[in-house]
Amino acid sequence: MAAEIARYWQHAAVAGVDLLRARFVTHRYGRHAHETYTFGIIESGVEEFDYGGQVLRAGPGSVALLDPEVVHTGHAGTSAGWSYRVLYPEVSVVTDVAGQLGWRRGTPSFPQTVICDARSAALLRSAHQAAEHGDQLASSSLLTTALAGLLTAHATAGGLVSTPSAGRASAGRAAAGRAPATLRAVADLLEDRLLDPPALAELAAMTGLSQFALLRAFRAETGLPPHAYLNQLRVRRARTLLDQGVTPADVAFETGFADQAHLTRHFKRVVGVPPGAYQRERLLVA
Repeated sequence: MAAEIARYWQHAAVAGVDLLRARFVTHRYGRHAHETYTFGIIESGVEEFDYGGQVLRAGPGSVALLDPEVVHTGHAGTSAGWSYRVLYPEVSVVTDVAGQLGWRRGTPSFPQTVICDARSAALLRSAHQAAEHGDQLASSSLLTTALAGLLTAHATAGGLVSTPSAGRASAGRAAAGRAPATLRAVADLLEDRLLDPPALAELAAMTGLSQFALLRAFRAETGLPPHAYLNQLRVRRARTLLDQGVTPADVAFETGFADQAHLTRHFKRVVGVPPGAYQRERLLVA
C-alpha cells in the first residue's frame, strides 16, 4: 500500500490562499466546513464525500468546487485511495477576481460541485504547481486566470451580475489606451528582475490596471502572459550564459529558475533541446 503524504502551506504571492497536496488511502475527514472556497483537482484515484447531505464521487481529472461554509466529509472511494491538489482561496480573493471581470458585488456560488472540465482542471493544476515551485509571478498570474475561468464557466449569481457597469467598462477602455507604454515598462521591469520577479499584484498597481486586465492587455501586446514572457527572458539569458561555458546548474541559479530541472523544462520548450546538449554542440563549434 502506498504511503500517505500531505503538505499544507500558504500561497507565497497571494494573501488569503492556502494550498494542499496530498495522497490519502485510509485518512477520513470528519464533518467540517471551511470559511474559504475549496477547489480540488483529483489527480488519481477517487474521493467520495458527503456535501450538503448528498454523497458525491470525484475521479481522475475531475474538479470539486465547494462553496464556503458548506459542511462536508471526505474519504477514499476505492481501496487505492486518491491523490489531489487543493486551493483554498478566501471569499475576498474570489470576489476580487469577479470584480475584475466586471461583475457587481456579491458572493458567487458553484451549483455543480463535481465537474469534468479539462480546461479548468489544467488551469487550477498549473496555478497550484507554480505556487509549489515558489514562482510568485507565475503562481499569481495563473491563479487569477484559473479563478476567472471557473467563475466564467461554472459560477452562478449569488448577488453577482456578470455584466460590467458602464463606469467600469469606460475605465477599462481608458486604461487600455495607455497600454503600449505601460506594458513596455512592465516588460522592462521583468527583464530587470529575472531573479526576483514581482507578483502580479505589484505589476497591476504599477500600471493602474486590474490584475485580470493586465493579463489580457499584456498578452495582447506581447503574445504571452507576464509569467511566460519572464521565462522567455530567462531562457534567452540562459543561452548567453551557456555560450560562455557556465554550467547548466549555475545557469539555473543565475537566471531565476528553481533548479536545473526547471531550467531544462522551459529551455527545451523554447530551444528544442536540453541546455546540456545545447551547450555541448555550441562549445564544439566554438
